[in-house]
Amino acid sequence: MCCPLKLLLMPVLLDYSLGLNDLIVSSLELTVHVGDSALMGCVFQSTEEKRVTKVDWMFSSGEHAKDDYVLYYYANLSVPVGRFQNRVHLVGDISRSDGSLLLQNVEEADQGTYTCEIRLEMESLVFKKAVVLYVLPEETKELMAHVGESTQLGCVLQSTGEKRMTKVDWTFSSGEHAEEEVMLRYYSKLRVPVGNPQNRGRFQNRVTLVGDTSRNDASIMLQGVRESDRGSYTCSIHLGNLTFKKTTVLHVILKEPRTLVTPAALKPEILGGNQLVIIVGIVCRHYPAASRSDIDREEHPRKYEVQGWVGTLVVPLTRSGRVTAP
Repeated sequence: MCCPLKLLLMPVLLDYSLGLNDLIVSSLELTVHVGDSALMGCVFQSTEEKRVTKVDWMFSSGEHAKDDYVLYYYANLSVPVGRFQNRVHLVGDISRSDGSLLLQNVEEADQGTYTCEIRLEMESLVFKKAVVLYVLPEETKELMAHVGESTQLGCVLQSTGEKRMTKVDWTFSSGEHAEEEVMLRYYSKLRVPVGNPQNRGRFQNRVTLVGDTSRNDASIMLQGVRESDRGSYTCSIHLGNLTFKKTTVLHVILKEPRTLVTPAALKPEILGGNQLVIIVGIVCRHYPAASRSDIDREEHPRKYEVQGWVGTLVVPLTRSGRVTAP
């Protein structure tokens, strides 16, 4: 009776181990700048409905470094840990086996490997997913543009997951205490950018959403830059109840007017004192030749000396400081 029982159980166990994808170890890469946000996806996909009981996010700065807790979820409670406490949020829908993590205000020390572990009810196997995060120096937050030009204002939420932004707001402020103006709005359900009717006079027909919204890219193009466009531009990407913001300061350079210089604009200047005037140019007038010995002995101080094609005109002065004619 034992053999039939073994033969009956083996196919069942074999089907169980090969038919489910609840033990997956994969690795993705993500590159962000200091100060940006990073969305790291962690979604368990299965044909069967399985309730998530626990989610752990761990961080390791190197191959032999100790793993540190970033965040853990248990019994409907999400708890950030350590230096990540005020910078990480669980943005996934746990009811749909989504344990995605949003890391905000990225620091240089955040570079490393982030591992997500999802545990399911009545299961001993664990779903794992790793994300290698690379951190670059802080991206410039200031742009310069000339009047009349077009300039692109970037706003991208770097992500490895499939979570999509639900709404985008672009606002403008001309100064520290000035009121913010909504210049563009985008709703993912409408899939059409909507301009604020109150701002038709300033940005009407000059702002275009050029980013790929399916990749959480909300970059815009500002055309025909004006002097009054100088100020701060803030992009807000909404992920449900969470918001990622990025502010860019735009400096507008005015075009310098061209000045035409005419002879009438040149005013004569009167020289005073014992001054020596040297004029470099081509001497066209001919004077009686003087011997080199006479010139060397300065016996003819009132003569001109012509050297080659570039003439050096030396006019000696009298003791009284008056120029003597040759």
